[in-house]
Amino acid sequence: MNHLLDLGSRKFWRLTGRPVDLAGDHSWLRAPTSRSATVADGWLAAEAAHHGGTVDDDATAAVPAPGLLPTMAVLDGPGFDAAGLDPRIRDFYEHTAAWRMEVWSGWSPLFWPAGELVARFFGRRVEQLSLPMRPLDVAHGMDSRVRVIRDRHGAQVGAAWLRTLRPSGRYVFSGCYSARRLPGAAGPSVHVAFPLESGNVQVFLRPAVTDEGGLILESPPGRFGQDGAYVTVRDGGRDFAARIPLHETFRLYRDPYGVLRTDHELRMWRTWMMRLHYKMERER
Repeated sequence: MNHLLDLGSRKFWRLTGRPVDLAGDHSWLRAPTSRSATVADGWLAAEAAHHGGTVDDDATAAVPAPGLLPTMAVLDGPGFDAAGLDPRIRDFYEHTAAWRMEVWSGWSPLFWPAGELVARFFGRRVEQLSLPMRPLDVAHGMDSRVRVIRDRHGAQVGAAWLRTLRPSGRYVFSGCYSARRLPGAAGPSVHVAFPLESGNVQVFLRPAVTDEGGLILESPPGRFGQDGAYVTVRDGGRDFAARIPLHETFRLYRDPYGVLRTDHELRMWRTWMMRLHYKMERER
């Protein structure tokens, strides 16, 4: 039954997507995939091999603690200057493993039934994109690990952010983070890829700095090839990709008490689907 669900999903995205050349014109969509139905962290070794490099063995013990990006300056370009960010926001992205997060979630009643079906029959089974459906799902918090992917020269080309639920240890998210420039874009975007069996979900987030030094990351509506969310699948020896009408906004800011927080909203087309709030504190 599970095999048929996964196969049917790939056939759907093949039908609704377009053929792509991930080694050529559409190389901006090349991202890690999973070789098995259960994702977890099994994709890391293959991704490091693709770059001819290695994965840091125990990133959480590294000093200084590794981050999702080697430096926020990799996003610099027209419309974005990392020097204007609040230093704590820069530190979070550049030394993510040193931070602890508390999470609260809320679903739109309109989308909750669909979200529950996806979580029950897909997310929890494959240990990927297993969105919390109820506030108590994350009451005990999440554990967070960052493992850096390096190329043959030792440079950081990606970072795996692995988040698991306490106390079960079940994977919620397993994503690969980097900076990537889209075709014709003025500057780089934050690129997040969530590996799946024979495919992935990807999000390109446009960065902006607020007047107060906060950070906004957004995947707005647009055309194929612009910031937004995509699904890629490999089926029948060919690759296919589709842009999906899922849009995200992250707003990172320091509250009046000096605490770093994030408001995260997911929308389907223009209707809000899910809202998450994160409280971040540095542990080390």
